[in-house]
Amino acid sequence: MNPLLKEILECAYCKNDLPLAPKPILSFEPGAKILIAGQAPGRRAHDTGMPWNDASGDRLREWLGVDKPVFYDPKIFAIVPMGFCYPGTGKSGDLPPRPECSRLWSDKVNGALRKIELKIVIGAYAQKHYLPATADNLTATVKSWKK
Repeated sequence: MNPLLKEILECAYCKNDLPLAPKPILSFEPGAKILIAGQAPGRRAHDTGMPWNDASGDRLREWLGVDKPVFYDPKIFAIVPMGFCYPGTGKSGDLPPRPECSRLWSDKVNGALRKIELKIVIGAYAQKHYLPATADNLTATVKSWKK
């Protein structure tokens, strides 16, 4: 296992702010060519230890035209959410990703992923991080792309 990923998987920085024990859910190898940047793992991902292990993951893999073995190959896909641990549930769904992950790990992970050729950015928090000129919503962001 690569040393940075091992260090992240042992992280417990925000253990007092999470509803469940810290369990970072991400996967990458430095040679990965495609980055999947989402929000944060859901409860099912936390329970199973697998990112995108739900209906939304099935839909994403279908859109990408890849099966599970390809999708979960860290040499191909780097799966790095904005928050690595399940943040809990709020009034209208899962809570936002914990900001500590980005502050602690973003520069290190992005520095390790030097061969990324395609970034698939999913969700408002990931958009704001990877697309600094993000508009207020997805439709406006897409319309303003390449202006």
